[in-house]
Amino acid sequence: MMPASTLFAFTVRALIVLAAVQFCLFATPARAAGEIELTDLAGRTVRVPAGVERLLLGEGRLLPALAILEHDDPTRRLAGMMGEFELLDPTGYEQWRRRFPRLERVPRIGRSSSGSFSVEQAIAVRPQVAIFTLGGGHGPGDRDREAIERLQAAGTAVVFVDFRREPLRNTPRSIRLLGALLGQPQRAEAFAAHYEAQLARVTERLARARPAAPTVFLENRVGLSEGCCDTMVGLVGQLLDAAGGGNIARGLVPGDFGTLNPEWLIARQPQVYIGTGIGSMAGAERHPLRVILGPGVPPEAARASLQRAVQRRAIARLRAVQEGRAYAIWHHFYNSPFNVVAVQVFAKWLHPDLFADLDPQATLDDFYSRFQPLALDGTYWISLR
Repeated sequence: MMPASTLFAFTVRALIVLAAVQFCLFATPARAAGEIELTDLAGRTVRVPAGVERLLLGEGRLLPALAILEHDDPTRRLAGMMGEFELLDPTGYEQWRRRFPRLERVPRIGRSSSGSFSVEQAIAVRPQVAIFTLGGGHGPGDRDREAIERLQAAGTAVVFVDFRREPLRNTPRSIRLLGALLGQPQRAEAFAAHYEAQLARVTERLARARPAAPTVFLENRVGLSEGCCDTMVGLVGQLLDAAGGGNIARGLVPGDFGTLNPEWLIARQPQVYIGTGIGSMAGAERHPLRVILGPGVPPEAARASLQRAVQRRAIARLRAVQEGRAYAIWHHFYNSPFNVVAVQVFAKWLHPDLFADLDPQATLDDFYSRFQPLALDGTYWISLR
């Protein structure tokens, strides 16, 4: 028979080994399951868990991109997210919330700016991977080094995607990255290849035909303020460039956006006016000068809102408006994986003969039917007449 002292020592050692095994199983699940190495859109090499189950979204509007790969339920892995989706696009958010009620219960770790992001709340929801966007904007970005370092120190891998800084180059790259992260490389490649083919329908034809670029005044977030004339060369401006448009603000505003002098604009007389719409049906009475576009918006309401918006004094004096070469597009294309549709819309407006056979509505319908769990609803662009 084993002596009592020896039996006691053996039992203690066995309990220590068992406790160590349990600690490894529960404290380091990513290493137990294995890791994969990715290169994100910031050029960083990142090691992430294979089979990640808890995600943090640095912007709520990354949900449609996530849904390209998580078609059945893009909310199932969400441990937390920023709250800008419901604030900046309430109608769009409500559409997603109705389809996926769990979305309402996902903890918010900030509101609609990078300054509102709470590292403490982010760490508290125990994400394995945080998905942030280059440049931030409405959430943490690649310059928020302290937040990144604190998350990494807490065991959260940080991965950057980009639909905004270089949208046409980085949208397919971002989806491929997310496909690798989520174990959906085939679905990611299907989307990316389709995206690149749709973009090529515009860029390759423009390269062959080399048409003159019509001059365009691109008004940013029509009706956000009562004055005129906010514009942009980044964001939606990059989509306009790809469609063969001559943005009159290029070289005149610092950074991605700025404001033009109304008298200069009137003297310049651009050939085409395009505004971006941030209005909604629910907010139409409170914000009568905003162009209403997006989910749930009928074409008649969208056109009526554009007709009101272009009656503002400086805009009404543009010949492009007076002669019917005035249009509006959904502002949130600037942060959407379906931004290539806006390129097709612009191309058709700016070069109607060259792109007579192009059907952007069919392109958007196809993207939704193949890559989104929601039915397409609403109006996303409109002409004055």
